[in-house]
Amino acid sequence: MLNRYKKNSEKIAMGLLSFMPEEKDVKKLQQTIKEYESNSDWHLYLWKEADDIIGAIGLRVDGDKAIIQHISVNPSHRNFGVGKKMIQEIRKLYGSKYDVTALEPIQRFYEHCVHENNLDA
Repeated sequence: MLNRYKKNSEKIAMGLLSFMPEEKDVKKLQQTIKEYESNSDWHLYLWKEADDIIGAIGLRVDGDKAIIQHISVNPSHRNFGVGKKMIQEIRKLYGSKYDVTALEPIQRFYEHCVHENNLDA
């Protein structure tokens, strides 16, 4: 289930985002979390299953686009469709109002999820 990020989940969110190559540096990671907390156009969600937070997906709204810029799943929960589920839920939340897309490092995975599920890109 997709849940909006809250400050009390900061350490978990940082841990999940740290799996992304561009978020390895602690200072960069702290800046990213601060941006999600303070910028009204940045939205971070956490994926929860059976009381465990196992994934994170973040996007920013820019004009008529909702751009997925972060997606990460706990390594022990990968290859079970969690990333696809997160993308589907983001598309449900934002797709009627925005053109949902993804940054270049995520674009290939995003397109795979959209096309595999016969969703309109």
